[in-house]
Amino acid sequence: MGDVAVGARSGHEGPEGQPERPEDAAAPAVEPDSGSGSGSEDGDASTGRSGRDPKSTKQRSFWKELPILIGIALVLALIIKTFLVQAFSIPSDSMQNTLQQGDRVLVDKLTPWFGSEPERGEVVVFHDPDNWLAGEPTANPNALQTVLSWIGLMPSAEEKDLIKRVVGVGGDTVECKGTGPLKVNGKALNESAYVYAGNTPCSQDEDGGQFKVKVPKGMIWVMGDHRQNSRDSRYNQTDKHHGMVPVNDVVGRAIVKAWPINRWGTLPVPDTFDQPGLSDQAAAAVTSPGSVALLGAAPLVLVRRRRKASKDD
Repeated sequence: MGDVAVGARSGHEGPEGQPERPEDAAAPAVEPDSGSGSGSEDGDASTGRSGRDPKSTKQRSFWKELPILIGIALVLALIIKTFLVQAFSIPSDSMQNTLQQGDRVLVDKLTPWFGSEPERGEVVVFHDPDNWLAGEPTANPNALQTVLSWIGLMPSAEEKDLIKRVVGVGGDTVECKGTGPLKVNGKALNESAYVYAGNTPCSQDEDGGQFKVKVPKGMIWVMGDHRQNSRDSRYNQTDKHHGMVPVNDVVGRAIVKAWPINRWGTLPVPDTFDQPGLSDQAAAAVTSPGSVALLGAAPLVLVRRRRKASKDD
């Protein structure tokens, strides 16, 4: 088949009975005025292939592209950390047993960009609202840890962030009396699924364990699952936000326990926050009597203006 192809390119047929020439000797000399040029092109291509080392060419191209690939990977990691998902490390026992000290969680940072706000029952990461972490030890990461945390490949050791469970949102009334149960808008919460074993839902102390608060719009009330070992909204009621966390300080919702592998799992909203009537009082609080009166008066004002205009005409 190869000899036939060469013969077809050259335009000459060998004499009948004469032994066929090897492929590399089959092509005739190129005639200056033939206008074909095919023989010259084949010869150049053959010479080019035989004069190169394919192995060394591949190696050189790989090492040239490696810095570009690393740069693209770093940019993608930074974009993911900034807009999509970020890893956080759990530094304390305040969320036991839901989260253990040393766990790594992945936090959804995308939905807040679309206006989504924290909901009751979610575990969220938020910036320190007003020096809640005073007195806590400060981490001292090395240069590699700093770089990896900056691009999102490792939890940041320098950011002053906390992780707690959202108990109340704007318009809610949250209350603790005695040892509990914790009440939201008058509804008792069954928290046995996530409150640390042996803890009571409410703490009997004079430092903030007994309370009844109304959560303003744009704020959330947070509590740790290890109720007797969590410095949360209850114990920061003397700060500038009265223990509330501004929604704007929320980094995102923790959605997955990613590390260690044997503790991998999702962080769903407990069923107790889905009970009927829990949101009724909050909705009523948002719709204030003043706003209802204003909406009711608006049609009367329009009717009076139309009547006056018709009389003037």
